[in-house]
Amino acid sequence: MAWSTRRLADLAGTTVKTVRHYHAIGLLEEPARAANGYKQYGTSHLVRLLQIARLRELGMPLSSVAELETSGETFTQTLRTLDSRLAASIAHHQALRAEIADLLRHRSDPDVPVGFADVADDLTPADRAIVMISARVVDEQGLQDMRAIAAHHQEADDAFDELAADAPADEIRAVAARLAPVLRTIHEQYPRTRTSPPGVRRTSLQDVAQAVTELYNPAQVEVLRQAYRLATEDPEGSAEDTEGQ
Repeated sequence: MAWSTRRLADLAGTTVKTVRHYHAIGLLEEPARAANGYKQYGTSHLVRLLQIARLRELGMPLSSVAELETSGETFTQTLRTLDSRLAASIAHHQALRAEIADLLRHRSDPDVPVGFADVADDLTPADRAIVMISARVVDEQGLQDMRAIAAHHQEADDAFDELAADAPADEIRAVAARLAPVLRTIHEQYPRTRTSPPGVRRTSLQDVAQAVTELYNPAQVEVLRQAYRLATEDPEGSAEDTEGQ
């Protein structure tokens, strides 16, 4: 007894559209046809559909099912590959759950970067944005350094955050002078920050710099420029240089 396409699909727990798709991509052989032109499916087609369904339940994409047929890869090796992928997926979802728990614990907003929930209250919206952008271009060690810096180095933040866009030059110099020792300490503790954000790829440095100029006002950007210069100069000469600007 032969089955129609619809009956085969029902027996396999799938749809007629799926059966036709498997034909189109070469996963299921076309059956013989009756004199009236209707397809006649047999047991081998049903078994094949059930095999595909089983592999799909295990997480195998259709492209891999096709490769399994042509590469000669053993089913055991396929299972090992699927298990490795599943382990990675579980680890990823566990990390997401931990992040969600951290956000819930600190009642954080959506713009709080991963791992920064405990210091989010000390970050301005601009700070958070910079961290989120930087997190896309730094390595893991750089991200850890950023978390530590955000947690332990907020000494000059209030004056910087409150600086008006049209602040006079003397106020800009004063805030820069306050910020410079903080930067110098950061450079000593995290040497990679001397030339760029911690761990940032050089090709992405311009992207971060552009974001800084758009997120902070002109006076704040100038403070950062002056403070960085002072922090990288000879500490004994920095105060004298600042007064002579």
